Amino acid sequence: MVLGFGLPFGYYYFTKNPQFGGKLTKEEKLHLQKSVHWKKGSFQNQSKTTMDMSLTSLPRLIRESIKGRSSRNPKREIPFVPFDHKLFQSDGNPKFIWYGHATLLLQVNQKNLLIDPMFGVDASPVGPVRTMRFSKNSLDLIKNLPQIDAVLLTHDHYDHLDFTSIRLLQKSIGLFYVPLGVGRHLEHWGIEKEKITEFDWWQEGQLFGLQIVFTPSRHFSGRGALDRAKSLWGGWVIKSSKYSIYWSGDGGYDVHFKDIGERFGPFDWGFMECGQYNERWHQIHMYPEEAIQAALDANVKMAVPVHWGAFSLALHHWKDPISRFVLEAKKKHQAYIAPKPGEVIDSGVKSNEAWWEFIE
Repeated sequence: MVLGFGLPFGYYYFTKNPQFGGKLTKEEKLHLQKSVHWKKGSFQNQSKTTMDMSLTSLPRLIRESIKGRSSRNPKREIPFVPFDHKLFQSDGNPKFIWYGHATLLLQVNQKNLLIDPMFGVDASPVGPVRTMRFSKNSLDLIKNLPQIDAVLLTHDHYDHLDFTSIRLLQKSIGLFYVPLGVGRHLEHWGIEKEKITEFDWWQEGQLFGLQIVFTPSRHFSGRGALDRAKSLWGGWVIKSSKYSIYWSGDGGYDVHFKDIGERFGPFDWGFMECGQYNERWHQIHMYPEEAIQAALDANVKMAVPVHWGAFSLALHHWKDPISRFVLEAKKKHQAYIAPKPGEVIDSGVKSNEAWWEFIE
């Protein structure tokens, strides 16, 4: 009886659940195969990349994650600085707001760009273990956002591409710039194909007078059991006539940082991934010390740590990424900014307080 009920439920869950996004069709696969980065049936990193994980080690990892999560998370919620329209008004100077983890509202050339809009409360919406946000009512932030001119996505993982956030945002966004293969998820969720532009590594485009370049990172993609590396992943370079910005995207340390710096640097701001690392998956998530080296490699003037401060997706304490990032930045004389979630930062800000030290 239980098996008879479970099989239909499992079929429905894995085939009809919108969280998994769009399916890889034969036509889509033929399109993706045209990329030089598609090899042996999937996208490949520039360097050989592995993870020290297997099906036999997965139960132990899940147990470790559940057992120690309460001691790794903040003891109270991390608040958002309320949105201030006056501070974020268009005045010709670039500015940004970091909303925790890897969600950024960026204003440049008097246009508002939203990177990886994950405002959801759960970074593991289909997993056996839920990953709840450190902050409450995060989806309500969408109501107060200014007009969004375009969304840029780095890859299709749940902590970067959130179904609920996209559904709440879709009517107010004109354009989506995404990696190869990610467009099928947006189309599945009701976004018109004409609004979506897909990019391969090193592919360039123009957006509101900005030069936009999709850059490599050392990572992977996938929202289900059968679509691993069936869409691309990476970072973004955004250049105006006066300012250059680099968003590293998720990934391990590799030679691409120097390549990006040589091609497009120096950068006024470099948003560097520095959290959710572990020795088991070191090749796909940098240690904080490597994030500083990556900023130096890419010729970043002011480094901003991201991919921390919102979720516990690894076994380290929530403060560990920022503590190690700041220590290494000071050691290597790399300028940095570590804003509060929701705080408006403009081009004139050079330093700010260590707000995380006041939260247990």
